[in-house]
Amino acid sequence: MTATARDSATVSAAPAAGRSVASAAGSVLGTGAVLGTTAAATAPGAATASATTLRMTKMHGAGNDYVYVDCRERDVADPPRLARAVSRRHHGIGADGLILVRPSADANVRMEMYNADGSRAQMCGNGVRCVGKFVYERGLPVNPMRIATDCGVKTLELAVDARGRVSGATVDMGAPILDGGRIPVARDGRIIDQPLEVAGATWNVTCVSMGNPHCVVFLPEIESLDLARIGPAFERHAFFPERVNTEFVAAHARHEVDFRVWERGSGETMACGTGACAAVVAGVLTDRTDRRVLVHLRGGDLEIEWRADDHVYMTGAAAEIFTADVELATLYAATGV
Repeated sequence: MTATARDSATVSAAPAAGRSVASAAGSVLGTGAVLGTTAAATAPGAATASATTLRMTKMHGAGNDYVYVDCRERDVADPPRLARAVSRRHHGIGADGLILVRPSADANVRMEMYNADGSRAQMCGNGVRCVGKFVYERGLPVNPMRIATDCGVKTLELAVDARGRVSGATVDMGAPILDGGRIPVARDGRIIDQPLEVAGATWNVTCVSMGNPHCVVFLPEIESLDLARIGPAFERHAFFPERVNTEFVAAHARHEVDFRVWERGSGETMACGTGACAAVVAGVLTDRTDRRVLVHLRGGDLEIEWRADDHVYMTGAAAEIFTADVELATLYAATGV
């Protein structure tokens, strides 16, 4: 695997014959700094370096990390399998999932997202910011940028420096969906601070869709929660026919909250952009927060604003960690996927 670094301290390294992809990825992530990229690594549509390797880029927004593949000229086989392989933290590259960048007829590009378990997801707020950075810096310097997703086209205002590097974006995430049947949950109408029995306890939940389903729970404190036990019980509860992302939120001030999340198909993650949006909508609906809130996630901060036009706007950073040409046979053998 050969690699180039971008915004984080990473290194270019080629694995020796027979070396596992896990050890090769470790050398990319764990040694000294090399800044900049090669022309091959940044060429639009350069999804593969050969028939047996695939060019991948790891990026994160507020610690919510995904592997990105440019499919504008060449597709990838079996994306669910690839998502499971790249997402394995100790045997693969390590990620919350896979995002494919595709051509679009009604936007500048399209993003196609897969969770760590290989299931499809409609939208990722942190991921869409990273897609904006990815394509802007690879030959599509459009700003504002329109990115098609499974829940509609999102418009991004990119933060671009004098060198043409993107540090983050403000994303129009659209209007929240509050009707239970459309979220979906197993009840019509709004679900605001309603009791729900989960994992042997009663929780007051507020349900919101930002293109994907969210269940928001406000608590006095969230650090002591055993999310590894509670999260799966929420995710697969019968009340949520398509499973659910669950946000646990502590509102310490009307303009500032702490946040943890259990994402369907991925488990606890460092951040969730759509979840942060849902948390602020729920905070307004329950009169716990103002309409503009700084959300402290485990991987960083997001600024969320539910504006008068009924759209929710999310502002946050986007960072590239490395770009590498990965031997697919080695990746699948190492991960057992």
